[in-house]
Order: sequence, then C-alpha cells, then structure tokens
Amino acid sequence: MTIAQRTESVVASKEDAGSKILRHASLLSGQLQQLRMRMYPPKSEKMLRQFLTNEVSKLTSIPDSTLKLMSSEGRGPVPSRLENNHRVYTLSQVNELRELFAAQKPSDALRFLPRRREGEHLQVLAIANFKGGSAKTTTCVHLAHYLAMHGYRVLALDLDPQASLSALFGAQPEMDVGANETIYAALRYDDAERRPIRDIIRKTYFDGVDLIPGNLEVMEYEHETPRVLANRSGSGAIFFERLKLALAEVENDYDVVILDTPPSLGFLTLSAIYAATSMIITVHPAMLDVASMSQFLLMMGDLISVLNESGGQLDQDFIRYLVTRHNPNDAPQSQVVAMLRHLFGPDVLLPTAIESTAVEAAGLAKRSIYELEMGQLGRDTHKRAREAVDAVNEAIVGLLNKSWGRP
Repeated sequence: MTIAQRTESVVASKEDAGSKILRHASLLSGQLQQLRMRMYPPKSEKMLRQFLTNEVSKLTSIPDSTLKLMSSEGRGPVPSRLENNHRVYTLSQVNELRELFAAQKPSDALRFLPRRREGEHLQVLAIANFKGGSAKTTTCVHLAHYLAMHGYRVLALDLDPQASLSALFGAQPEMDVGANETIYAALRYDDAERRPIRDIIRKTYFDGVDLIPGNLEVMEYEHETPRVLANRSGSGAIFFERLKLALAEVENDYDVVILDTPPSLGFLTLSAIYAATSMIITVHPAMLDVASMSQFLLMMGDLISVLNESGGQLDQDFIRYLVTRHNPNDAPQSQVVAMLRHLFGPDVLLPTAIESTAVEAAGLAKRSIYELEMGQLGRDTHKRAREAVDAVNEAIVGLLNKSWGRP
C-alpha cells in the first residue's frame, strides 16, 4: 500500500457519514466539471448540426427539387455548402422556409407551419413517474427536439432538482444556473424576490426551444410551501395554482410546454399535474417498475383528491402510458407490456421507446438522437433508433392535434 493510500485510509476511517458524503459530492462534481470543460470549453456553446436538403424536405414537406431551385435562384435563406457540395440548412433557416411557404400559401399554411391557431389552447404536457430510470428526461428532450424540428414553439421546464434536462440543453446546474434563476423564482412566496416567469426563460441552441433550467434550488418550494400552509391558515391554499398562473403569463409565446417533473410526489409535482393539460406517464416494462407505478398512481389519486377538496379541478385532454427502454425480444418485458395493454387498452401508446445503444450513446454525449449525424453511429443502429423515437413523438403530436380539434 502506498503512503497516499494509507493516508486516504486513515482519513476515511475518521470521517463521519456527513463529511464523507460532502467529500464524495465535491470529488464527483469536480470530475463532472472537468469532463464538461473537455466537451465544451469555457467560451464554446452547444451548437446544433445542420440539415441536408433531403432532411429539410421531409421536415417541411417542401419538395427537394423546389429547395434546390430556390437555392439556385437565390430565393429564401441561403444554405451553406459542405466539402462535397451538398447544401445544408440551419434549423433557423428551416423555420424561415416554413414561414415563407405558409405566407405564400395561406390555405395550406398549417402544413408548413403547424403552430397553434386562435382558439387552440396552450398544451402543457407533464412527463411523470417517481421511479428513477423510467426515461422521463429522455422522453422530454426527444419530444422537445422533435416538436421544434417540425415548427412548433416549445418551452421546456425543468422541475427536477437533479436538472438532467437542463444539462442536456447545455445548462450545467452547478455552474450555469444561479440563485433565483429556476422556476422557484417565479413560484416563491416572497413578493420582493419573486420574478416574472419571462425573466427566467432562456433561449437555447436549438431554435424553437426555450428553457427554464433547474437545480437544487427548486427544492426550496417543497420546503417553503408547508410553512406557508401552516402559517397562513388557508391563504396559501392555492399553492397548486402558482405554476399554472405563471405559465399563463407566457401563454401566447408557445404552442407546447413540456414539464420534466421530479421523481417524487410533492408540491411541485402536484402543481405540475394541476397546470398540465395532458400527461405522459413513462414506465419501464419490468415488474418492479410496474409495482412502483402502481404506488405512484395510488398516491397521485390521493393527491388529486386533496387538490379537489382545495377547490382545484383537473381538466386534462389525455393521459397516456409510454413504455420506455423496451426490448421487444425480451419475453418477460413482452408479458408486462401485454398486461398493461390488457388493463389500460388504448391509454397505453402503441409505439414504444425501444432500448437502443444509439439513444444511450447520444445521452452520454448530452445529446438527443436528433442531434447525431448519420456517420457518428452505425447507419442501421441510428436508423432503427430514429424510427422508434419518431414513432413515439408522432403519436404524441397526433394526440396534441386531436386536442386542438385538428384532423
């Protein structure tokens, strides 16, 4: 044993549990920061890849030949050229094309620019489950990216103190999110310190997606609300309305708000459920996870009863279960999925989020599958993952359009 190892052993033997946890937290945080500095140097920012003409055509329904003709004639946004002379567009330019064609063809505008119209309500979609590993954050980021790539205006709201969603958007919770910069700033009971929700919304590198980041600060709402309820004898009873009222301030700016809820059923989750117009409950098809989801549903039912007693009323367009991290070749998983479909019928989304090395690889690089270029992974692996993720998101968008009364 080296001198350093013996010293470490002596230090460890004298540490109490609290000191050890703090030391390990500091070590891990420092290591994560080093990794982040390697991936994203101090003056760099996350950037989104560009889109080839054929992908732009699929996203916008504008024919490939039309895009090439426009480029040759100098009409519309000017694409860049790769070394092989292929044209590529930024997502911002793709959205310029959408607006251009929507203006030129008003009768067909919805096909090019599917933003919500007058009379269509803001969709607030909560992704929920208090079981870790159910892929809530992965579902959130893929849905947010998919919606933005198809022309919707999205607000991603990180209610989880672990802030994984924020990190995927390039906002490291320990370094990039300061005091009073999370959703807590808009929900807090201290009038002097509370901020308008618009002040804490950030633009992201992904055109069409704005972010309200999270970090440990959001837990302050869980600590503060019980004190308010105890001290104000009822005047704080509308705690569950605060998030809904805050989102109403920016209602006209977005088509869809996506809530990444914390892995617990506390005041924030209850506020999210009340604010939501729809909900996706993620579930990994293993018996332990399903048993946990059963407890989640029972507890959520109790919380909703409390909410109703307090004068709140849920008004949601849909609640669906999404099977995540699914291996269709795993017989026990197939049995669990069959059981869920038997019990809940069409409330279980038909497409499932397939377990994929491509999605895992993207997550390790703090990206979604939509951010990876075809050459970064095996072509077939990438294609299968992309098709599976697309199928899930298409199903959710179909539900959103139905709630808006669209065909």
